[in-house]
Amino acid sequence: MIGALIMGALVGWIAGKLMGVEGGLLRNIVVGVIGSFVGSAVFRAVGFYAYGTFANLLVGVVGACLFIWVGRKLFHG
Repeated sequence: MIGALIMGALVGWIAGKLMGVEGGLLRNIVVGVIGSFVGSAVFRAVGFYAYGTFANLLVGVVGACLFIWVGRKLFHG
């Protein structure tokens, strides 16, 4: 549980830096955890599976960036 929160915070922080979004620890955790689910679903639909910490981190960051991008399109026109 603690490891998932730490990974979520790291994923959210990296995605925020890549997408130019600032936020606090709680926002990073939420974006990271949701982004990890999104990334896993997208990669699984394409036929790719992440094994290992680095692969899961990469999939989570891609999913979090996608989550931020969709959020921008929905709420910022």
